[in-house]
Amino acid sequence: MESSEVGSATQGSGINAVLPYAAWTIVLTGMVGSLFFSEVMELPPCVLCWYQRIAMYPQVVLLYVAQLRKERVLTPYLLVINVIGSLISLYHYSLHVLPHTMVPILPCSTQLGGVPCDKGYDFYFGFMTFPLMAWSVFMLITFLLIISQVKVSPDRKSGFRSRKHRKNSR
Repeated sequence: MESSEVGSATQGSGINAVLPYAAWTIVLTGMVGSLFFSEVMELPPCVLCWYQRIAMYPQVVLLYVAQLRKERVLTPYLLVINVIGSLISLYHYSLHVLPHTMVPILPCSTQLGGVPCDKGYDFYFGFMTFPLMAWSVFMLITFLLIISQVKVSPDRKSGFRSRKHRKNSR
């Protein structure tokens, strides 16, 4: 099979073409939501919230430009950003849930008039905090970016081939 056939079968076909748009929509919603809570609802973000925003906000532009140019070269870099953001979010959430048992790994200072990182505003639905919302955004984007990289073979609608099928294709 020629490389042009494989390229045409994987780039614009089916669900793989929609997943980066879904990732962009999710990260845009996360950015607008965080700006809404801080600017409209006047809930000031803490230091760890700023770190999570630093990981989230550039992805809106990067995913949009990558989709306009039909490029997938940014995916590994976006995955690294998402993993870092999700680790910060998970640590931040653990500070909310287990405030006195966590060792302070990342700085969270109130000296500059900021909000303490271990004081959550509210627990929505009994467990959902802002760091958990950010973590879910990072993990959804990671999942969508990984799934969008699965190549769909033209003869099968699954990107995963069995051992028997691989032996026959050699």
